[in-house]
Amino acid sequence: MTFDDLNIKSYFKKHLAQMGLTEPTTIQERVFPVVMSGRDVMGIAQTGTGKTIGYLLPSLNMWRYSAKHEVQILILVPTRELVLQVLEVAQQLSGESGIMCVGVYGGVGMQPQIERVLNGADVVVGTPGRVLDIALTGNMRLGQVRRLILDEVDEMLECGFRTQIGRVLDLLPRKRQNLMFSATMTDEIESIANTYFNGPQRVEAAPVGTPLENINQCIYHVPNFNSKVNLLIGLLEADESMQRVMLFVSTIALADELYERVADAIGEGVDYLHSRRTQSQRFGALNSFRDGQTRILIATDLVARGIDIADVSHVVSFDLPNEPEQYIHRIGRTGRQDRKGTSIAMMTPAEEPYLVNIEGLMHKTIDVCDIPENIEMSDRIEEWEKPIVRMRNALTELDATPGRAFHEKSAKNSKTNHRVSHKALMRQKYGKPIKKRPKK
Repeated sequence: MTFDDLNIKSYFKKHLAQMGLTEPTTIQERVFPVVMSGRDVMGIAQTGTGKTIGYLLPSLNMWRYSAKHEVQILILVPTRELVLQVLEVAQQLSGESGIMCVGVYGGVGMQPQIERVLNGADVVVGTPGRVLDIALTGNMRLGQVRRLILDEVDEMLECGFRTQIGRVLDLLPRKRQNLMFSATMTDEIESIANTYFNGPQRVEAAPVGTPLENINQCIYHVPNFNSKVNLLIGLLEADESMQRVMLFVSTIALADELYERVADAIGEGVDYLHSRRTQSQRFGALNSFRDGQTRILIATDLVARGIDIADVSHVVSFDLPNEPEQYIHRIGRTGRQDRKGTSIAMMTPAEEPYLVNIEGLMHKTIDVCDIPENIEMSDRIEEWEKPIVRMRNALTELDATPGRAFHEKSAKNSKTNHRVSHKALMRQKYGKPIKKRPKK
């Protein structure tokens, strides 16, 4: 099937051709007729399957011109980077059709975004918090929204947007079409669908945990953190095919540490990205990597979801994530648009349980790679790598039988208080009861 076989308007076909797209992916082919029918959709698709165009193409195809340019299509995504990416695709598809697309997100001033919305916004792409903030000011009316799209729902819930999503949905008209796309399906996602959706049809492109077939995966077994650093630098210096590398770590502190170590060894062409960097720094790092100015981008799992950079040659998991689904999202940054890609993972003995879960999710064993002979394995163990030694709590393990620390009370301390009435006390003292005189 090609896009010519779909019932879409001619200028959308022209823009798809300009983007180099001629054939729809599996999720695009399956979801298009369902969206065009007007039914609510629950789409399950892993990263890199093209679900952005999958929901944008039918939604824009059903857009109707309005002179007021009020919001007809509302798209909620978890991160600022994903807002800009979806917005760019929407603008490329809409072209000269007259559809006005606006992106809103936090971390920057709200007033310029409000002005863009007031100038006309048929399609709004935004993070839930910023969409809610602008809507509550009264500068973005949501009463004409015909189509709501929730993209990367599982990631939005992990980011803590559950309350904002609910409040935004409460502001929308009841008569609308709802589209939800996620890489995994949890009970909380099912709850949102049951509360706000109307009999959604489930569309699944691939089972959860299915890795892309054109990604070659391998894993190195290394003893500790410093050995990982030596192996990483050795691979980057020796392997000329590692032209555009996304290097994933689990924490912000590790991203900072690894950036300094790699930059000192490699020199220029290294940058890093995490949530504590400013908005301009984050956009600058991502754009430099996309444009080819940066060879190695060190990032937390902030960019493991949704970000589309077509020609990433290698993905390196410096440490294994404790959630196996996150590994699938990481490796999905390479091997996109039918290109070949390579995934390299590094694992210490402490991370072996994570590997078991990852391979269990994928139903596939990752090949083990031999460490090159010229790579030195370090004996130095960082403090945070050392196992935690738990001491016995002697106080809770003492024998509670009577002894020096546990003895019977003395006769003095064994006395108990007995209450004696005034009448009994007077009879004991005077031989007869003496009544209390009434107060004057």
